[in-house]
Amino acid sequence: MFELAPLTTTSIGSLPRPRWLGTTVRSRVSFSIAGEALEEAQRDATIVALREQDDLGIDIVTDGEQRRESFVYQAATTWDGVDLVNRGTKARYRNRDDAHVVPRITGPIRWRGPALVNEVTTLKGLTRKPVKVAIAGPMTIVDSTADEHYRDEAALAMDAAAAINAEMLALQAAGCDFLQIDEPAMTRYHDKVMAFGAAALDRCLDGITVPALVHLCYGYPGGAAQQHHYTYPKLLDRLMQTRISGFTVEFGRSPYDPAVLAPYRDKLIMFGCVDPGNSPAPSVDAVRARVAAALKHLDPRRVLLTPDCGLMTISRELARQKLAVMVEAARGLRTSM
Repeated sequence: MFELAPLTTTSIGSLPRPRWLGTTVRSRVSFSIAGEALEEAQRDATIVALREQDDLGIDIVTDGEQRRESFVYQAATTWDGVDLVNRGTKARYRNRDDAHVVPRITGPIRWRGPALVNEVTTLKGLTRKPVKVAIAGPMTIVDSTADEHYRDEAALAMDAAAAINAEMLALQAAGCDFLQIDEPAMTRYHDKVMAFGAAALDRCLDGITVPALVHLCYGYPGGAAQQHHYTYPKLLDRLMQTRISGFTVEFGRSPYDPAVLAPYRDKLIMFGCVDPGNSPAPSVDAVRARVAAALKHLDPRRVLLTPDCGLMTISRELARQKLAVMVEAARGLRTSM
């Protein structure tokens, strides 16, 4: 396993896009250009995102997800059985009666080839720092699509997991140092986690030898209702029975007591310590105190500091401010160890 420094800093993955690349509404992006010009602009935006992370002192970097139209569907662009163009309606979405237009599952899901490897190869050509890439997990795929083929969420989840696993193996082969499985749906459907979600998550990890963490998200920085009434312990107890290396938790904007993490201190814990929404950047002292409270229960060598969620929905300046506060808090805590 990659050896971590105490309180290694990273991000969940997404960073704000330059205005010349496109506009972001909630978690979806509309690019301003197309074709070869878009490919060039996305690479330029990746370079900008990487340089900003370097300047801030972020330890594990991402490409800021500058190429992605959606964090959920990007990997599915190379799957059979998913219609991303002729969309359908999902009546119950994110455990709310809140209809959304979503891609349709029209046949068996099969992985045709890599969709995200260019994120790794681009980063590896630009930095010597360890890199992390995220991919949406099977429960989130189930929750974010209209199933017209399987009519069985467990079966759909397992085929999605096989496709996700193939993508993760390709990312690992390309030199990705850390993998992240985004599973906001897990926080909202604990019954489904127990029924099939944890098993599908475990299927994603076949043959994976680099650290792989699951990102548990309880709310969205774009303004959707946060759902912190769903708590951690029952969910985490089940996930400990899988092969995940660790998980993310939200403490930047949640009321949770970090003592709930004590039973899981042997895992890698991406500790969310900054609110990713459109709120003012916290003080360094506030973040330092938040992390210090967690370190009463955790080994700092197994804690990665991060915002609670992605930063793509806020301004670049605000994102820089929030990441700078997080890095400064980490530095201050390290010097006191």
